[in-house]
Amino acid sequence: MARKRRYLTATLPDGYVKTIGPTTDAFTHYWRIVAVLENGKTEVFWGHTRSLAEAKRKRTATDEASRMRGWKSHAFEIVELVETSG
Repeated sequence: MARKRRYLTATLPDGYVKTIGPTTDAFTHYWRIVAVLENGKTEVFWGHTRSLAEAKRKRTATDEASRMRGWKSHAFEIVELVETSG
């Protein structure tokens, strides 16, 4: 039997909305890093995970990346994905 294709939506506190799909994967959380570089420019990195614990592990890697890449600052956010109609 085919797995149901669905759309997953993340809404971040600043109002940014990201929709993923159609997908059959069991993603549960969306994470986003907003990094401020030494030159003042901003880079955004994002992804999705199959558990909150997996998403939280990204935070440790982000702290290491910040030091290695010399970011002036960064924000790391995790939000739950919600199934939507697309």
